[in-house]
Parts: sequence; structure tokens; C-alpha cells
Amino acid sequence: MNFKPIFRYAAAIAAVAAAAAVCVVAASFALYAVAREYIGPAGGAAAVAGAFALLALIVAWLTTRKVTPRPQKGVKPDGGSLVDRLIVMAKERPLIALGAAAAAATVLVRNPAVITAVITAFMAGGASKPPPK
Repeated sequence: MNFKPIFRYAAAIAAVAAAAAVCVVAASFALYAVAREYIGPAGGAAAVAGAFALLALIVAWLTTRKVTPRPQKGVKPDGGSLVDRLIVMAKERPLIALGAAAAAATVLVRNPAVITAVITAFMAGGASKPPPK
């Protein structure tokens, strides 16, 4: 397995995160310096806190808003298997899907018996006969 692309992506993400942190610190210092001249040190600190609270509110709203996907040609919105519906849900809300995957991984790591139960359920589900119509 080639780990070089994984390390490159990790380095790129770390560089972007470091640049974002530097920008946040610089922007907060600049906002404080400007606000301190007009409303004093306590007011400047309050202005910085308010500005970043507003920014956090906007980011939270953007990540949790409900997005209605465009209908795709040839794909039934209600049809499909469970896996297809999970993939569609992950495409609509990737952050929630990432959180669910992290929670599932935590549960599986802490309780390996769950893995056995899931594998047994899948194998038994494929071997069972469909109900008569």
C-alpha cells in the first residue's frame, strides 16, 4: 500500500489548518485594535468575542441546514437498497455521516462482539428464503 498520497493530503490539511489559525489570530488582533480605539479595551474584547460568535453561528447554520437534492434522471428517490439510501444520505450531509462513521468505529473498537453479530446477521439474511407472496 502506498502511503505517500495519504501523507501528502495530511500535510496539506495541516498546512491549511495552520494558515487558518494564523488568519483567525491576526483578524482577531486587528479587530481588537480597531475596536479598542473607539470603545475601550473591554469593549474591544467584547467586539472580538461577538464577531467570532457570529462567525461560529453562521458556520453552524451552513453545516446543519437541510439541503434538498436535485432529482436525478433514472434514479427513484424512495427506491433502492439500504446501502443506496445511506450513500445518498452521506452525500447530502457529509459532516453527519462522518460523525456517524466515527461513532460506529468507536463502538466497534470498544466491543468486538458487535462485529461478529453484524457479520452473522448479514450471512444469515442472505441464506434465508423470501416470504411467500
